[in-house]
Amino acid sequence: MSRATRDMLPPYSLKEMATHYCPGCSHGIVQRLIAEVAEDLNITKRIVGVAPVGCGGWIYRYLNFDFLAGAHGRASAIACGVKHALPGKVVFSYQGDGDLIAIGWSEVFHAAARGELITIIFINNAVYGMTGGQYAPTTLVKQKTTTTPEGRSVEIYGYPIRFTEVMSQLPKVSYVARVAVNSPKNIIKAKKAIKNAFVHQIETKGFSAVEILSTCPTNWGLTPEKSLKWVEENMMAYYALGEFVHD
Repeated sequence: MSRATRDMLPPYSLKEMATHYCPGCSHGIVQRLIAEVAEDLNITKRIVGVAPVGCGGWIYRYLNFDFLAGAHGRASAIACGVKHALPGKVVFSYQGDGDLIAIGWSEVFHAAARGELITIIFINNAVYGMTGGQYAPTTLVKQKTTTTPEGRSVEIYGYPIRFTEVMSQLPKVSYVARVAVNSPKNIIKAKKAIKNAFVHQIETKGFSAVEILSTCPTNWGLTPEKSLKWVEENMMAYYALGEFVHD
């Protein structure tokens, strides 16, 4: 088989099965990228993932890696425990905005402050996805959700939290980037960022994280096509893309 033909096929680490994700959801794209990166880096036998509670919680069903499941918000803490117990493993948590930024903020903030040798893959779709589209810490100002039907109010809820900018201020963070998966060009950049994050862990440089702007057509009340435009016109206007720390 030629290299070109092989590149057109799914990665071996991605199981051949239908996912539970809604049409137009970006989780499947990101999980394929993780599988591709693991194979590119030849770490498929070393990598350990920690699955969250939420839409991405069944990632362990779709990737041929070792996985643990964590309670809501605790995935990054569990990842730290795995890394300390098995320092030769490449450990990552895969978490959404409600799981990571709301319920798990203390765990991820202190893991980053300590410079834990783990990687965080953070899916930001600006809402709680699985539980009904409620307001999340990443919900944009004036964005309507099931719990903010008039739109997010700054006076009541404050401003959306920019995870990547906060992480970039901590001295033991070696790599942090924000990417999107709303276009082929951005998907290529997202894969590069995920690879960089894992390389920083492998080279024991410090804590690494990638924030990925993702779609949620069901809870946004948009078609898959329009949700891609919404990412570009609304999310990317507030959540700037780029590498914020690259030691």
